Amino acid sequence: MASPVSHKLEEKLVCSICLELFRVPVTLPCGHNFCKRCISDHWHKQEQVPTRAEKGYTCPDCRRGFEQHLKLEKNVNLCSVVELARDREARVSGTERCEVAQGELCPQHGHPLELYCEDERRCICCVCTIRQCQWHRRVLFEEERSKKQALLKESLEKAQEESERIERAMQELEERMLSIKDSSEGLKSVILNKFTHLKKALEDCQCQTVARIEQEQAAALGHVGEDWSLLKDRLDILSQHRERAQRLLACPNHRTFLQEFSLLPSLESPEALLPVEFDAAGVVKPITEILTNISRLLLEDLPSSVAPKAPDPVVQGPVHPHGPAVKVVAPLECQLRAELLKDHRNLTFDPETANKYLELSKGNSKAKHVPGAICARQEQGPRFQPWQVLCTQGYSHGHHYWEVKISSHSVILGVTYRSLPREWQQRYKFNIGLDGGSWGLQVREDCYLAWHKGQAKKIQEQLYKNLGISLDYSKGILSFYGLGERTQLIHSFHNVFTEPLYPVFWLCEGRVVTLCQRD
Repeated sequence: MASPVSHKLEEKLVCSICLELFRVPVTLPCGHNFCKRCISDHWHKQEQVPTRAEKGYTCPDCRRGFEQHLKLEKNVNLCSVVELARDREARVSGTERCEVAQGELCPQHGHPLELYCEDERRCICCVCTIRQCQWHRRVLFEEERSKKQALLKESLEKAQEESERIERAMQELEERMLSIKDSSEGLKSVILNKFTHLKKALEDCQCQTVARIEQEQAAALGHVGEDWSLLKDRLDILSQHRERAQRLLACPNHRTFLQEFSLLPSLESPEALLPVEFDAAGVVKPITEILTNISRLLLEDLPSSVAPKAPDPVVQGPVHPHGPAVKVVAPLECQLRAELLKDHRNLTFDPETANKYLELSKGNSKAKHVPGAICARQEQGPRFQPWQVLCTQGYSHGHHYWEVKISSHSVILGVTYRSLPREWQQRYKFNIGLDGGSWGLQVREDCYLAWHKGQAKKIQEQLYKNLGISLDYSKGILSFYGLGERTQLIHSFHNVFTEPLYPVFWLCEGRVVTLCQRD
């Protein structure tokens, strides 16, 4: 067994490019050592980059630049030390060939770790397979790594997609900051020009008004700046996650990969940012009343001159982008939604039908898909194998309406007869809308899909986090609405219903669906 000192010495004799003992070591002017072939190949790759801004060559360790290709001379002393290390390695290889590293031995039985137990999620030895894990599912390291590696690659793709979305949202925030500045500065200029035509008695009002505008501007910009910082922090977290995941994917040791994979934190979808408002109307209103009493002539161009130049208001509750919506004036609640709310129903999830990975809370009004963790419920009753859950309430006549809030896309909401199959159907991860007795709306990342009888209709509409479902059983109409500043119809099904209909939901990993309750 090599001593710690000799082991550390050998680490200093390893090339940082090929990660092996030096072969023909050479020393750069910066003092770092590399294999002659490794550093030559590295510089050759730098020469092949056509768009490289800087000319010359760099050290892979310290990034020090060299204007021209250096003539590499062999480090004779270092080469001698490497040869001694190689001789020692050859001498001890015979005696240590049969020894197993301490980390590759079972901590309970001292035997080499050979298999991976899926039930206990750990590496096991041959004795474990006979004792603790006799009836468990056991696989080879390579097979389990391929599964975990696929999950890790998917996590990387999601992190990359979310990073791009956050970057776009951050860019939009910068544009909105400029829009707020332009709007507020324009309003301030108009008000100042108006007050220059008034008498001395209005000077106090002028100062108060300007201060109010600047206060509103500072508050709005402050909120936008905070949102920008939150997105920047989230981007840093995603960058760290990508770095750790990439290092883990490059790990050649299966045991180390599996042990480190369990320590990698999972990504959670960020909370949607609240809208930021710049209330120009609230500033103008008291000024308008004063100026109207003095002279209507001074107000002739006021409404048009203070009209906001900000972008069109973004409806509340969209899934993408994740950035905040900046709006100038909040409209009244949509009349259509007010009519729908007259038939609002409070729903609850039926725990006996919930898939074992769905965690119910808040009086069974909130469902969360917890990947890899089986929720503590007895395995009995008509439970779904897909990631689905029914509501306890069913309707066979009349007009009914309910609202839900989703955390992100990859969710299906709809209605079904009670006879909806509990097993997996064909190649799909869900069975809502695959037969003639269920209807569903799938919220995807870039669109909606309306499912019925196995057919999907693509719908290009704004994506919402708050949705309303209206069921007119007698007329055979099932409608889905997006809830924002205006209630927007997304899609309607027209059918003759013959059995009681139950609300049903499907949730992808990490998603949350909340049933909205009203008094």
